[in-house]
Amino acid sequence: MIKSRKMYINVKGTLIDFSLPRVMGILNLTPDSFFAGSRKQTEAEIIARAGQIREEGAYIIDVGGYSSRPSARHIPEEEEMERLDFGLKILFREYPDAIVSVDTFRSGIARKCVEKYGVAFINDISAGEMDKKMFDTVADLKVPYIIMHMNGTPQTMMQHITYEEPLMKEIFLYFSGKINALRQKGVNDIIIDPGFGFSKNTPQNYYLMHFLKEFRIFELPILVGISRKTMIREVLGCPVEEALNGTTVLNTIAISKGASVLRVHDVKEAVECVGLYNKVKETDAY
Repeated sequence: MIKSRKMYINVKGTLIDFSLPRVMGILNLTPDSFFAGSRKQTEAEIIARAGQIREEGAYIIDVGGYSSRPSARHIPEEEEMERLDFGLKILFREYPDAIVSVDTFRSGIARKCVEKYGVAFINDISAGEMDKKMFDTVADLKVPYIIMHMNGTPQTMMQHITYEEPLMKEIFLYFSGKINALRQKGVNDIIIDPGFGFSKNTPQNYYLMHFLKEFRIFELPILVGISRKTMIREVLGCPVEEALNGTTVLNTIAISKGASVLRVHDVKEAVECVGLYNKVKETDAY
């Protein structure tokens, strides 16, 4: 079991300790996300889903207007922002104190969501690769920034699963370069996401999970998003609707190896997982 060290992120002027795991609940505004049960299109669905995420104990609501599943349809910036405008307006009207992350790779959308709605985090699956203005934008906005490892785009990423270097070495070099570039621009609040399922096949995903603790070298919070993904369904031979138990098992393994944030569809189960893990950790004091 990983011994935690304090890791603080400045969230809207308050230093939040991410050394103990926190849960991020997914609110998809897309019509084509891989898990149909996560898609929320109407005002009533958005209110109910955001309320559920909060009531079940998630710290962050992660809102997305662009599906990043493999081979998802690429939509223009205007369509993505239209979806986010619709959802964020409702969310903040009903829950003005919500801590919200926006899942986008577009700097223009990041700026609008922070300046117009007060979004707390930007969650970028491309770590600035798909929009070269993103690093400068995040530095200017002074919000925490989640960077994920991915090669290519959501439309092409599964064509890029062959690595010239060993997998862990290549991902470490990727994050080292990104973190250094962000630090030079004055971005201090960074969370890293190894990118399970993005440019990685099932064996590579489990290899990454096995060595997840090695990411502690960066001394940054680690986000893990494996909720109901192919890496679970392929091994268990189950449909996405039956992948909750496998998700909980891997979430438990992830936090035991140092994960700081669990990005999930099923908040209640993840919060229970974290609670039991923290109870076990209390024995460190004996």
